[in-house]
Amino acid sequence: MQDRQKSDDLTRRDFIRASAALGATTLTLGTNKIFAAGSDTIRIGLIGCGARGAYDTTNCLNAAENVELVAMGDIFKERLDGCHKYLQENLGTKVKVTGDTSFVGWDAYKKVLECDLHMVILTEPPHFRPAHLKASIEAGRHVFMEKPVAVDPAGVRSVIASSELADQKRLTIVAGTQMRRISHLVQAVKRIKDGVLGDILGGQCVRIGDGMSGWGPLERQPGWSDMEWQLRRWLFFTWLSGDFIAEQHVHNLDIINWALDGHPIKCTGLGGRQVRTRPEYGNICDHFAVEYEYPNGVRIGYMGAQIDGCSVRNDQRLAGTKSSVYMDFGRAVAEGRNAFNYEWDQMNPCLIQHAEQIKAIREGAVLNEGRRIAESTLTAIMGRMSAYTGRALSWDWVMNASKLDLRPPKYEFGDIPIEKVAVPGQTKLI
Repeated sequence: MQDRQKSDDLTRRDFIRASAALGATTLTLGTNKIFAAGSDTIRIGLIGCGARGAYDTTNCLNAAENVELVAMGDIFKERLDGCHKYLQENLGTKVKVTGDTSFVGWDAYKKVLECDLHMVILTEPPHFRPAHLKASIEAGRHVFMEKPVAVDPAGVRSVIASSELADQKRLTIVAGTQMRRISHLVQAVKRIKDGVLGDILGGQCVRIGDGMSGWGPLERQPGWSDMEWQLRRWLFFTWLSGDFIAEQHVHNLDIINWALDGHPIKCTGLGGRQVRTRPEYGNICDHFAVEYEYPNGVRIGYMGAQIDGCSVRNDQRLAGTKSSVYMDFGRAVAEGRNAFNYEWDQMNPCLIQHAEQIKAIREGAVLNEGRRIAESTLTAIMGRMSAYTGRALSWDWVMNASKLDLRPPKYEFGDIPIEKVAVPGQTKLI
C-alpha cells in the first residue's frame, strides 16, 4: 500500500489545482451530457467573497450556459472588491454585479437575498452557514453551500430544519462535498453497497497534512478588534471553523458515511495542540484521533493532523469478510476475492456538482443534500467534542440533547474573548 499511496494519492491542493486546470477543457469536450442546458438565465448571488467564494462562483458560472452573477456580499469591503475584480477579469460578461448589488457588513447576506436572483452560493466561514441557509430558504432561493455547514449541534439542527423547509418549497440544496462526484469513488462506493466487501468488519480514515502556516494574516494589525482579528483568522478559531476535523476532514468522514450508508452511533476521541501553539493559531488542535462506532459493531479509526514536516496521507480503508477497499483522491482499489482498480477519469467533480444543480433548477427536479451534509458535519463535530473533553459520546445525545451553541453574544466589531484551548479530561462537555 505504501508505494501505491506515494504514486497515486493526491493532496487536497493538488486535486483543486488539477480540477481548476481541467475546467475549461472539460466544458469543451462535448461528450459529457451532465452539463446543464437551456436558454433560461439563472441569476446567482454570492455570500462570502474569500478565495473559496471566488472558486465556487467560477465553477458555477462555467458549469452551464446562461448563468450570471448578479449580487455579492461580504463582511469586509476589500475582500468583496478583490473578489469582484478577480471574477470580472476571469468571467467577463457573466459578472453583472454593480455598485447597487454589492453589499458590505454584518447584514450583507440579507441584502443579497433581497436582489432578483434564483440561487445563492454560501461561502462565509462555517459558523454563519446555519443562519445564512435559513434566510436563503425562507427567501425562496436555491442554495449551494460549502462544507462544513455548522460548528455545533445547535447549528446542525438548524440546517436540518432549513433542509426540510427546502423540500416543502421544492428548492435545491447542494453541498460542497465534491468527492461524492469523483468517478473512482462513485464506482467504488457502488461496489461496496452491492456487497463487494461481504460483511463489513471495520476500517480506517487518515488525513495528515501541513500546518496551514501560510494561511491568512499572520499578525494582528493595529486597530483590529478581537472580532476582526478572529474573523480574518477564522480557520484557527473553533467557533468560526469548527476546528480542522470539521472544516477540512469532513470530506473524509463524509466518504465513510457514504460508503457505510449512514452515520456513526458512538465515538471516543482525543485531541491536542503540540506544534501550533502560537497565538495566531487561535484555539484549535493540531491533531485528533477518534474511534467511530457504526451500526452492527463496525468501527472506524480516524486519525487527522495539520502539522508541518509530517508524512502526508489522505485515504480511507474498509475491510470485510470478502475483500478490502482502499480509496484516495487518485484511485480506488479492492483486494481479495472481489478485486477491482478504478482510477479518476479526470472529470472535474467541482464542475459536475454545479452543473447538476443548475440542471435540477431548470427542470424543477428534487435535489437536496442538506440533511446528508448536516449528518456528516455532525460526525466531525461529535468527534471534536469527544476529543476536546475526553468523553465518549452517543450520536443521539449530541444530536438531540447537547446544548453546545458557539454563537457570540452579539455580532459587532469589538471585544470577544478567545476561548481556551481544550484539554481532554478538563474541558466541560456541553
